[in-house]
Amino acid sequence: MLRKIVLAAVTITCALGLLAGCNTVKGVGKDIERGGQRLQDVSER
Repeated sequence: MLRKIVLAAVTITCALGLLAGCNTVKGVGKDIERGGQRLQDVSER
């Protein structure tokens, strides 16, 4: 169950990052990294 939630959150985060106008590979990488950090923060709570 947690795995599905994390996968959904990562997918949504990536999609939102791309929709926000991130048009470079470097920018996408940063957005994905930020999304991963947020997931870590939530899972540690």
